[in-house]
Amino acid sequence: MVSWILRSPDRHDPTLSGGTPEVDPRVQLVILNHYYVPDVASTGHLLSELAEELAQRGDFNVGVITCRPCYGPPETWLPAPQRERRDGVYVRRLEATRFSKDRLWGRLTNYATFMVPLGVRQFFRAQRRRVYLYTTNPPFLGIIGALTSMIRRHTYVMLLHDAFPQMAVWVGTIREGGVIDRVWHFVNRLSYRRAKATIVLCERAKDLICDTYAVPRERVHVVPNWADGTKLFPVPKLESEFAKAQGLVEPFTVLYSGNLGLYYEFETLLDAAELLKGEAFRLVFVGAGGKRDWIESEIKRRGLENTLLLPYQPFESLNDSLNACDASLVTITHGIEGISFPSKLYSSLAVGKPILALSEERSELRSLVQGRDVGYWFRLGDAENLALIIRRMMADPAHCAEQGERARKLFEERYTLEVCASRYADILAGAWAEDIGPVPKRDGTPSPATA
Repeated sequence: MVSWILRSPDRHDPTLSGGTPEVDPRVQLVILNHYYVPDVASTGHLLSELAEELAQRGDFNVGVITCRPCYGPPETWLPAPQRERRDGVYVRRLEATRFSKDRLWGRLTNYATFMVPLGVRQFFRAQRRRVYLYTTNPPFLGIIGALTSMIRRHTYVMLLHDAFPQMAVWVGTIREGGVIDRVWHFVNRLSYRRAKATIVLCERAKDLICDTYAVPRERVHVVPNWADGTKLFPVPKLESEFAKAQGLVEPFTVLYSGNLGLYYEFETLLDAAELLKGEAFRLVFVGAGGKRDWIESEIKRRGLENTLLLPYQPFESLNDSLNACDASLVTITHGIEGISFPSKLYSSLAVGKPILALSEERSELRSLVQGRDVGYWFRLGDAENLALIIRRMMADPAHCAEQGERARKLFEERYTLEVCASRYADILAGAWAEDIGPVPKRDGTPSPATA
């Protein structure tokens, strides 16, 4: 295992641990994350889009260190080579275990079998002329960057998707103020404070990092997630093959497509579906996660014949399935915003659907949806108002269409891959320039952004 990690057949591969690459004016970037395409995990798809976009720009030589597909149920695990060059990005997949992540011991074993060989790779080979992007998948991945930077020159940036141990405390896996919680905070403080920069998804996440770990605010950057507007775009529901196959063309359809996990609130929507029994309405859940079995049992217990629960759809047909609705649900439960943020907001905006947002009152989700009139916001638990607004939308399809058009416009302004990748490029090139030197432009002169 160790010998496989440390050897390489390609000296141009930026994931190499040792030696200095041949003269190359590009930023040598390595992204580290547990998941990557063709895995179904949303972070894997987001990072693959980012990696490919940066590689195509010509200023970055991009590599990825990841695992074999393991996020969803086994039937979603597509075969993937240990090494490949995929759309201009070098990808290395380590041989980690693939136990069920729904069990704590399985998840921890998967993390350990990824991080131990990765740590060997990082600690014992020279790290020069590269900038590393450590994510929070696994949630303590950044400690490898911090420890490596103590023994050799190591330039890295942190990317916060989900905040731990805050998330583990919220779920009840660990006790707030306990030994594990305190040690984990110590590890985080080391990781974030030694990083050249940290990227977070929203302002409340920035507050969390700066206030909890005393990181200077100028070193923490808010960059939202995105969707690929060339792959996800508006299509009339009448043309959706998924809508035709599931009988969704006629009834007014609300869709939730994505992770059916613990951090999202679905009870309000199920309550609204119960209030809408007998009306021309359908509620559709597409995905998997920790709450899937509970949703299935609730549908049966309540007799919700107007509600469908379906598995993940193939990625190549995602645009078709996301367009099989009249409105899209985006939800985040109590106490989670800042610890996490629902990335499915961006895919919903991309396909031009009105948003039905469920969150706490002090939520960026609320201000976004209401401020730009791209849908409606509801307090968690307010099923009666949700059902009332759905009836209003059913009676006024023209206004729904207008909200959908504004949703796509907002997406194009703020949440395209190109817009967000440009911000990543500036941050990563800045970290490179701080430690290694200005990033030359294609003509050989220093880039003004990093000189």
